[in-house]
Amino acid sequence: MLEVEIKVRIDIEEVKGKLSKLGARFIRNQQQLDTYFHHPCRDFKKTDEALRVRAVSGKYLLTYKGRRLDSQSKTREEIEIEVDNKIFDILEALTFSKVRNIEKQRSFYRWDNLKIFLDKVEGLGEFLEIEGDSWQSKEKIFQFLEELGVQRNRLIRKSYLELIEEVLL
Repeated sequence: MLEVEIKVRIDIEEVKGKLSKLGARFIRNQQQLDTYFHHPCRDFKKTDEALRVRAVSGKYLLTYKGRRLDSQSKTREEIEIEVDNKIFDILEALTFSKVRNIEKQRSFYRWDNLKIFLDKVEGLGEFLEIEGDSWQSKEKIFQFLEELGVQRNRLIRKSYLELIEEVLL
């Protein structure tokens, strides 16, 4: 599946009010713990890929993210399946090693066919992510950003993992 995503640093309280005015529908709050892994034979930093296990509400999701496909957003192939916590044992047996855990509080909204996330990321701060699932959704995402009053030059193309590693170095 294609994931078209943008990310920007924000003030959550300010954006919450704007989302409400624009008709975005609140879905739920979640606590998420993302664990990223190194591949045993290739450097995901160099190949611009990621492998992650997300723990949320007692469920586990294994996600592969391919390399970024454009220069304006974080558009990339994403493959995700639900697994159980045995996935950690499997990855360890296959010699994948843990890179880092990233913890966040996420508020999930919907507007039209877009997913909107307000994230409080431990050690990083507050962010807005907007996701679509097709190339056509990219323009809708940028249109929605404009309606929120967010300039395109504020977009961040790095993952939370990349951002946290910059902070820790």
